[in-house]
Amino acid sequence: MLRVAVVGSGPSGVYAAQTLVQQREVPGVRVDVLDRLPAPYGLVRYGVAPDHEKIKSLQGSLRTVLEDERIRFLGNVEVGGPALPARRLLELYHAVVYCVGAARDRLLGIPGEELAGVHSATAFVSWYSGHPDAAAEVFDLSGVEAAVVVGAGNVAVDVTRILARGAAELAPTDMPQPALGALADSGVRRVSMVARRGPSQGKFTTKELRELGALPGVDAWANPAELALDPLYADPGAAAALPAVARRNLEVLRGWAGAAPGTVPGAEPGAVARRIALRFYLRPVEVLGGPDGRVAGLRFERTAPDGRGGVTGTGVHEDVEAQLVLRSVGYMGVPLAGLPFDPAKGTVPHAAGRVLRAGRASVGEYVAGWVKRGPTGVIGTNRPCAKETASSLLQDAGALARRDLPGDPLDALRAAGLRPVEWPGWLAIESAEAALGHSLGRRSVKIPDWAGLLAAANGAGAAGAAGA
Repeated sequence: MLRVAVVGSGPSGVYAAQTLVQQREVPGVRVDVLDRLPAPYGLVRYGVAPDHEKIKSLQGSLRTVLEDERIRFLGNVEVGGPALPARRLLELYHAVVYCVGAARDRLLGIPGEELAGVHSATAFVSWYSGHPDAAAEVFDLSGVEAAVVVGAGNVAVDVTRILARGAAELAPTDMPQPALGALADSGVRRVSMVARRGPSQGKFTTKELRELGALPGVDAWANPAELALDPLYADPGAAAALPAVARRNLEVLRGWAGAAPGTVPGAEPGAVARRIALRFYLRPVEVLGGPDGRVAGLRFERTAPDGRGGVTGTGVHEDVEAQLVLRSVGYMGVPLAGLPFDPAKGTVPHAAGRVLRAGRASVGEYVAGWVKRGPTGVIGTNRPCAKETASSLLQDAGALARRDLPGDPLDALRAAGLRPVEWPGWLAIESAEAALGHSLGRRSVKIPDWAGLLAAANGAGAAGAAGA
């Protein structure tokens, strides 16, 4: 029997486990999927926006894999800490596949970024998604009228949409009750999503972009003068060479540029509307503070195309009012104790998924997902990535399986003081979240804190839903 540990229960980890047990070349593979959190599914549970129920439904297919009798879920297990260093994990399994993602967001690197009211989009997403690490986060939106989101990817679109949505539209989702309450009290009326480059270079998908223009009571608008700065926007013939997604994005933005700003189709005259403004060719240079020590605005420098696919500064500045700033300018991997790490790329050095130490493949150590390739691609990108890594592992299986193991790794984890949450514990969390939602007159609602999750996993039911 070949016993493998997969570290991380998000898509890349689950796809790796699935490939390992479903192949026929190496019989008898058994996989333990370990996760630091007591709940599985990674970013599908804690990163996909709660109003994107179609994407979140992917949990169903991930669930089917984790319910395979050859796969065992072990949550609440932190790898790389004192109780379970990487070298010890490799003693308990023939092979280890690390699928730990990219947990750190990039900074803007500008003066004033430390002011109150400036946050990463990651923190905001974790808060409204009920990630237990974000339980202490407090986003008081009652005093926020204008927000700025810096970035031009799908995460930037997600947080822009959540800020502009009405709480009543989010009530049917699994959003934690504290986040839903804060959004119900929100004073946000204007959200500016700002990119330093042009519309043809946006990283958002068309489906996500269109959603901004379909929100009830919300006016989506793009500055026509800024759009016109993009040579590919100004010349539809040249735009034909763009990828299909970029071409569709430009067409959506053309429609928004042609609308009168401040209007909402179908709204009653005089109705108060929220407004989303998409801005381009603006590079943040300073966060502006108010007398209370909180953010009051963001200063941008106007940029212009440099003819080589980049932008250059023009020396012209514009200040945009904001009581909340969310930066969404990319992610970086963080080192995992005991593994080599390339800080420039934010990844673990590897060859076809085999971890490299001093340029040579490390026996029994593998990577998949963002820690392997960097924070790129969509959820589906993880499948071929994980398959490549699993194929490398299976090629090495003959040599790996010769090593004797000390017994069931679960016994060793418990002996080290860890308290793994097994699949029945996760099912108990699901039941507790369903009960919590019922008590609030909603559907299933996430338990947003560590104590509540672990209490539910241990049979304490919805009593762990503190903070609801």
